[in-house]
Parts: sequence; C-alpha cells; structure tokens
Amino acid sequence: MAAETVLKVLATESALELIGRIRAKHGDVMFHQSGGCCDGSSPMCFPQGEFLIGDQDVLLGEIGGAPFYMTKAQYDYWKNTQLIIDVVPGRGGMFSLEGPEGLRFLTRSRVFTAGELRSLGLL
Repeated sequence: MAAETVLKVLATESALELIGRIRAKHGDVMFHQSGGCCDGSSPMCFPQGEFLIGDQDVLLGEIGGAPFYMTKAQYDYWKNTQLIIDVVPGRGGMFSLEGPEGLRFLTRSRVFTAGELRSLGLL
C-alpha cells in the first residue's frame, strides 16, 4: 500500500469554487500568506507574477491550481501545522483579488500528527 501524500496546504470546496471564479476573471493566480502588516494574517490572492517571490519565501503547495507561498520566518513558526484555506463573508485584504466578491479567504489550521510530521521529514 502506497503512503498517502501529506499536504502542507489545502482548500475547502468553498475556497476552490472562489478560486475558480477569480481565475475565470483574472487568469492564473497565486497566493501568499500575509504576515500581519496591512492585511492582518490572511491569505492574499494576486494575479500570477504580480507579487514578487524572493529567496525568503517557501512554496507550501498548490490550491485550485494556484501556488501558495509564505515567508520562511513565518513557515518556521507554522511548519508543524497544515493550513486549510477557507472562505467567509466579508472584505478581504485590500490588495487581494477576492475583495469585490464580498468574501474573503481565511486560514484555518490543524497540527500535523506524529506520522504526518515523519512523512514530511519534520520529526
């Protein structure tokens, strides 16, 4: 039996539906988990390539075909958790593409099990 892949980031059905609508309007998109400054700590959705990724950004995976990044310093803090991107009513970050939809992306999380941490090479 093959081992199940452990995802560092995933999205709820509601988030995947919203990503699909945004992609239909804007083309390829990407996400970056905000670190708290202007837009709190929400996942930010940008047109692909509009947000410059640097050496200090970590690719956690993809949601809805869109790459999802976070800064290395923030990842070091969150590496033991799985990020679950969801959608709730309200205004998103002022630069994030979901703003006009009346919805905002929200990061939920859960701590990885010991087995998942081993699979990820974190234990």
